[in-house]
Amino acid sequence: MRYIIALIISRLAYFMIKLIGKDGTYFPGKLAIKICPDFLGRIKKPKVIIGVTGTNGKTTVCNMIIDILEDNGYNVLSNKKGANINYGIASTFLEAKGNEEIAVLEIDERSSKLIYPYIKPNYVIVTNFFRDSIRRNAHPEYIVNFINEAIPSTTTMILNGDDLICTGVAPNNKHIYYSIGRLSTDLEKSINIVRDMRICPKCHSELVYDYVRYHHIGKAHCPNCDFASPDPDFLATVDFDKMKMEYRYDNKICTYPLISNSIFNTYNEIAAITLLTNLKLNPTDIKNSLNKINIVETRFTKENINGVEVITHLAKGQNPVACSRVFDYVKNEPGIKEVIFLPDDVEDNIRTSENITWLYDTDFELLNDPSIKKIIIGGPRYLDNKLRLLLAGIPEEKMILVPSELDTANYIDADVDKIFILHDLHATHLGFAIKNKVKSILGGEQNED
Repeated sequence: MRYIIALIISRLAYFMIKLIGKDGTYFPGKLAIKICPDFLGRIKKPKVIIGVTGTNGKTTVCNMIIDILEDNGYNVLSNKKGANINYGIASTFLEAKGNEEIAVLEIDERSSKLIYPYIKPNYVIVTNFFRDSIRRNAHPEYIVNFINEAIPSTTTMILNGDDLICTGVAPNNKHIYYSIGRLSTDLEKSINIVRDMRICPKCHSELVYDYVRYHHIGKAHCPNCDFASPDPDFLATVDFDKMKMEYRYDNKICTYPLISNSIFNTYNEIAAITLLTNLKLNPTDIKNSLNKINIVETRFTKENINGVEVITHLAKGQNPVACSRVFDYVKNEPGIKEVIFLPDDVEDNIRTSENITWLYDTDFELLNDPSIKKIIIGGPRYLDNKLRLLLAGIPEEKMILVPSELDTANYIDADVDKIFILHDLHATHLGFAIKNKVKSILGGEQNED
């Protein structure tokens, strides 16, 4: 009876919210679960459920899977526009039309205990585990425990085989590992501040890394026991010069286009391909769909304005590894560059005091490069960022500090090859507004948004 009441009232709330032109991605689900705590377990679901979780890349992987499935004629239910906690997922199922064959759900790691007991995915992709917001997520092992305690034993885990924290998730479940073969840019030792997988989890000896890609991503083994990076079930050999990869599994080789020259997004693409391959999609169909895909605009855009490339790139504040990866990408892009950096968490600025400890886990040293002509820092914490840049060895004369984010565009120069606008997850609107100002200064046409 409670379920029926919850279903009626929450669907009524959903339609009322739609009637006034809102998305209703959170409230109807919250209402349903408040009335009926096991609502997620009772509501009708598609036969195949895919979960995507991990510190970084969840949204990108979900969007790629959804776009490829829909391009190949599947009806897909997803929380693409909604929250990735239990309330948002409940709202997603309330929106279902009943003809969806597959559900693709982005799932917040910390919400595992509130979701997996009621939703039993056929597959869960784990993209990676890194340090995230220290106030919310504490440490990767803390988050892994949330998943291990909640994941159903019947779920097949698709895991990043180059992330030794990731490979230990749900040890009793079936595991499928994907990996990227050795790259010319791989290192013998990590140069990053954060490396959270140094000690063998079995015998507590110091791990030996065969090579390091970044942070704890790479191949490693324990010198005193049998713990080591797993042999991959799906292995990609990547060629960034030709923007393609050879993807190997079961003695088969498929060639796929790369949708990004970022190693981070290459992992996201391979995770999506591995899932789709296990769903038995034809490799040719996957390839044809990949040729139509771009990274979602809230994550990455690139536009040439009168000879200058203007690039917006998500750089999650409070997330040291995500920002470090973006800094590395900026450093390695060819040409002379300027960077507009908006690292402040807008939500924290509104509701509370922003935590700045993450700045000292982030590799700002990567921005100390001759190709980066100027760094323009905007936002309330600009002095904190100045201090961190100084500690990274970046000359003060390269910095411009601007209290107002929107004013940062006024300090760009046109005599560079590329201008990067690095924005926080909750500041995408600011990133686009600044991009419009930059385009106006460079003499280009502005977008309406």
